[in-house]
Amino acid sequence: MSNKREREYQHRRLERWQERQTRARAVRRRRNAVAGGVLGVVALAVVAAVVIALNTGAPAAEPTVTPSATPSASQAALDYSPRTGNGGAVPDASLAEARTWTGTVTTNVGDIGIELDGAAAPQAVANFVALAKEGYFDLTKCHRLVTTGIHILQCGDPTATGTGTPGYSWGPVENAPSDDVYPAGTIAMARVGGNGASMGSQFFFVYADSSIPSDSAGGYTVFGRVTSGLDVLQAIADAGVKVVGNDTAPASDVIIEGVETQ
Repeated sequence: MSNKREREYQHRRLERWQERQTRARAVRRRRNAVAGGVLGVVALAVVAAVVIALNTGAPAAEPTVTPSATPSASQAALDYSPRTGNGGAVPDASLAEARTWTGTVTTNVGDIGIELDGAAAPQAVANFVALAKEGYFDLTKCHRLVTTGIHILQCGDPTATGTGTPGYSWGPVENAPSDDVYPAGTIAMARVGGNGASMGSQFFFVYADSSIPSDSAGGYTVFGRVTSGLDVLQAIADAGVKVVGNDTAPASDVIIEGVETQ
């Protein structure tokens, strides 16, 4: 790409980011500043042996995904305060309209095209669409990357701690696979282990075929799939992980700049 085209591209990218920032600020002025409590670590519950393996992941590799100049500005603007989504109320499942939705998750390392199944997982899709519309996911960090045992990138927590909620929780589990297999490209909801009513805003992308055992609450709500950008997710995984507390995160920060659905 020529220097001129690169400057034009970065200028358009910055304009889109500024527009999303303006919308997000307007929404947040109408929100409560503090979420209604922490449910505990919202993470994928896997059998104990697997959890131990995940927490002792390999050292981070040299990053292969290089953010552009624009994302560095978005990273500087990150706000890790808790956020309340949809006024603290669970969105009505009817908002999913029992139809297929399409959209784009824009990140600092590339766009991810998505398709959401409002017929198979109406509550999950209504929840995701409502939060995306109000800018809840804008300028949030994908806080968890697992590359051993299972293959997921977990996002949707504004606090980037794994404990953030939108001020409400919902259940039960919808549309979980009967064989516990989550193919590459799956988009599913994270939840507290053994609690099918603990879903909130956190979700995960599966970037390579994974078997995730069900627990006493069942499996994990599958509400969509990746239609483009699986290579972006794979590149994030290939860049390696860094240890954060008892878990692992992307070696280089992955920031959701905005989510659009239609």
